[in-house]
Amino acid sequence: MPTPVPQPLQPGDFYYTPEGYLVFTAQYHRRRGSCCQSGCRHCPWNFRAKPTAPNAPDQPLS
Repeated sequence: MPTPVPQPLQPGDFYYTPEGYLVFTAQYHRRRGSCCQSGCRHCPWNFRAKPTAPNAPDQPLS
């Protein structure tokens, strides 16, 4: 898969949450052209990251 080329931000590409987080909109993701598989709030490809169990280790115990 080719590396995505950064796009200049345009009006409507993002907003800030009350907590101060920058959130990209579906408009930006569609223009970006591919899913990053991070479970973005406004993913136009409807990707949802798999939830992890609380306190689950990142690596299997050996």
